[in-house]
Amino acid sequence: MQTTKGVELPGERAPVAVNVDRWRAGLPPDAWPEGLPTTGELWRRDVFAVADAYRAGAVSPRQLLTAVLGWAYGSIGYGPWRAARSLDADPEGKRLVYTLEEVSRPAPDEDALVTAYRRFRDPDHARLPWLGPGLFTKVLYFAGYRRGVGGVQPLILDRVVASLLPAEAGVGRRNGWSSEEWLAYLRWAAEQAQVRGVEPDAVEMAVVPDR
Repeated sequence: MQTTKGVELPGERAPVAVNVDRWRAGLPPDAWPEGLPTTGELWRRDVFAVADAYRAGAVSPRQLLTAVLGWAYGSIGYGPWRAARSLDADPEGKRLVYTLEEVSRPAPDEDALVTAYRRFRDPDHARLPWLGPGLFTKVLYFAGYRRGVGGVQPLILDRVVASLLPAEAGVGRRNGWSSEEWLAYLRWAAEQAQVRGVEPDAVEMAVVPDR
């Protein structure tokens, strides 16, 4: 797996600071994706490289989850502990494979995105502890985004994003969003991206300019 260390995406302000040694010490050995930068800085492209490797069969679903959660939690102290609890609930990665099946295809459509979102919330087959919509939409973003394609793409929806979205984005709550709200937000972002001539995730990044 090759990463693009130190390369930002359009609209990305800065990398996320991660204590790599602390994360590796707090997680099962099989969950760490080799090839992530050891500098303590994670860019989105670094996580996308892990997602690409996952779809190619070179990285496990648990390693993909670790990369996403490392980027998501950053330097937050409880990050490794919560990530370990999520991983412990899916020791073979079967739940993650099930949830990511639809977005691992070459061009996931709206139905595939909604199905994946709903699977992450399914307590009987897929839901993992400490992995609510604010985090699992990050997993869906990295696993399912197709750069250069345009149209509706999976994007991050967490409390910070939701609190700053305009009413026309269709997100009416600060947490616990339905799949319909997420899809409305993705459609809004796709329309904004087309008007501005940018990628849909650049629209998401612009919503939270300080992150």
